[in-house]
Parts: sequence; C-alpha cells; structure tokens
Amino acid sequence: MSEPRSAPTVGQVVLGKRLQELRERAGLSREQAAKVLRVAPATIRRMETAEVALKIPYVQLLLKAYGNNEAEADAFIELTEEANQPGWWQRFHGILPDWFSMYVSLEGAAALIRAYEPHFVPGLLQTEVYARAVMRSGAVGETSPQDIDRHVALRMERQSLLSRPDAPAFWVVMDETVLRRHAGGPAVMRGQVDRLLQAADLPNVTLQIAEFSAGHHPGTYAPFVLFRFAVPELPDMVYSEYLTGAVYLDARQEVAAHLEVMDRMAAMSATAQRTKEILRDFRKEL
Repeated sequence: MSEPRSAPTVGQVVLGKRLQELRERAGLSREQAAKVLRVAPATIRRMETAEVALKIPYVQLLLKAYGNNEAEADAFIELTEEANQPGWWQRFHGILPDWFSMYVSLEGAAALIRAYEPHFVPGLLQTEVYARAVMRSGAVGETSPQDIDRHVALRMERQSLLSRPDAPAFWVVMDETVLRRHAGGPAVMRGQVDRLLQAADLPNVTLQIAEFSAGHHPGTYAPFVLFRFAVPELPDMVYSEYLTGAVYLDARQEVAAHLEVMDRMAAMSATAQRTKEILRDFRKEL
C-alpha cells in the first residue's frame, strides 16, 4: 500500500493529476490500473488525488502499463523523487497543523496570491515583533513561549517568498480595522507601518486599504486567499480559514464568486498610491 502522510506538497498534487491524465489517455479505468498493482481501486484514486505518497515501484509499473517509453518514465520518476522530498516547512511539523501545511506549499508554488484580511496584517508582511504580539494575543490558541518562537520563525521564513527571483505577485486588500486595532502598542505598530510602506514599494506587491468611509463591502465575512498557478494541472484555488481549521475550494463556481468579490473590494478600496498616504498619516498619529 502507498504510504500516507500529513499533507501533500504541490509537486505531489501535480504528479497525481498527471498520473490520472496518463491513465485516461491510455484508456484504462481505475479498476484496470489497480489490477496492475494488485491493489484496491481506491489506492489508485488516492495516488491520483495526492492522498498518499507515490511509491516509485508502483509508479514504474503504472507508467509501463500506460505505454510510456523509457525516457518518459525516467523523467516522471525523477520528478516523483523530487516531489517526495519534504518541504522546508515540514521541519516545523510540531507546531504546523496539517491544514496549514498545504497552504505553505501552495503559497510557494503560486504565480499570483490575492488576499483579503479584515483582522491582522497578512503574515507575509508582518514584522517579527508584530507577529509575536499577534501570537501572544491568542490568535494561535494556547501555546508555550517555545511554540510561539517557532510560529514566528516559520512566518519570517515564509516571507523570503516575496524577494525570490520568481516571486509571485501579491495583492492584498486590508481592512482599516487592521490599523485601528493595535497589536503590541504604538511602537510595534510604527515598525509595522514602516514595513508595509517598504512592501508597498516592491514591484510585485499591491497593497490597498478598505477604509471605513467606503462603507460595507462584499467581503465582510471572513479572510480568504486566492491562489493562481502557472502549471496547468492546478486550478485557481481559494483558502478560507476558521477558528480550528481551513477549507480549500477549487470548484469553478466557488472560485469565481470569490474572485468577483475580490475585484469589487479592490474597486471600492483606496488605490495603492492612496494607501501609502493613509499609512503615512496613520504613522503620524502613533
């Protein structure tokens, strides 16, 4: 039986989908593929949906059954070995819940990340002291000082994403509430506003503030993130977090609804240039 693990990497998700495409192109059902491996059809489904890790001997047998030549099979096996390597974030497994492990993997693979945040500065833009203040406020539940240190370290390491040569575009709509509800006091907020102003000057970052004066907007429910990927196997995906977990949505209708809401919020919010002025004015108040 293929080996289960806590959460798949994006590479494993992509290869699972490619394995399904190869099976369908070969004209084989899951039942027929299962007979090749002498396993239950459910095992084939779990391999194709990345619910289990891909075992190399199984993949080799399937590729042969699907009619792939030796060069194609060797290339697929090489990709499988790479995808099965633990992600850098998995060394934080002691404090990283399964439902967020997938998020970090998606974040690292995305070409575009659009986020709506009504409560806190997005994690990719937080300063270390602000992040620590948020953690201590109970945003991550009951945690020890050591766990808080590891949560903060993970968040800081994730931020290198925005300065990579192939960094994704990051477009954030942030409620004015984020500024008005201080985390850690005026000194912490001053440093955080400075960080936001620096980020707003990055070519791949767009920051907008939804001002109180603009009234209610269609996203006044909960924070969510929309991912778009360069690889065709991955559809646009929405991540929405709640108190004890999160959901990942990739149904076209649901993603389209969130995209429409995001576009409407962006149209109602302060422009990127106006947002910089708001941040500078707010800093003077601290």
